[in-house]
Amino acid sequence: MKAYVDLCVGFARTGVTGYGGGPSIIPLIQYEAVKKYKWMNEDEFGETLALANTLPGPIATKMAAYIGYKVKGSAGAAVAILVHILPSSIAMMVLLGFLYSFRHSPVVKGMVTGVSPVIGVMLAVLAFQFLAKSKKTMGNKWMVVLAIVSFLLLQGISLHPGIVIGLFLAGAFILSTYKIKKAQGWKRPVMRERERQL
Repeated sequence: MKAYVDLCVGFARTGVTGYGGGPSIIPLIQYEAVKKYKWMNEDEFGETLALANTLPGPIATKMAAYIGYKVKGSAGAAVAILVHILPSSIAMMVLLGFLYSFRHSPVVKGMVTGVSPVIGVMLAVLAFQFLAKSKKTMGNKWMVVLAIVSFLLLQGISLHPGIVIGLFLAGAFILSTYKIKKAQGWKRPVMRERERQL
């Protein structure tokens, strides 16, 4: 029962405080899933985020579904999705008309402007953590090269992020498969020689 309560509290918080859309919610979900409740580690969160970006639909909802499923199966996924989307959905229905009538108000514009730097810093911290992890696992040179290539694909030719992630995943799969086969190729002659000696 405690796991369901934790899912409700954690994802209700991300739904209520996730101002600014999907990308701004990711650091909040990371805090709840990795730091507070320890449902997964940083590496698993990064892998889940990368895979979720290749699938259609809102990123925050996909993350909630996966984490909820990891914690408590299908019921956990349903709970995480519901508690994540219900607060913002209800608030939107209640406040939409009110906010819309004051959309040109300097106060409302000031609120949006004031919160934007906070969201920017949250995303920058998350990006720095991913870059640090990449540097640790693949080295400084490859981290810089892949970061530049991804920047050029995303900003230079405006390729969809899901396609870029898919290309990188496919490239990593092909490279890993090649390395495994190459390593096995070196081992086979040794194994054959041992079989002959036996």
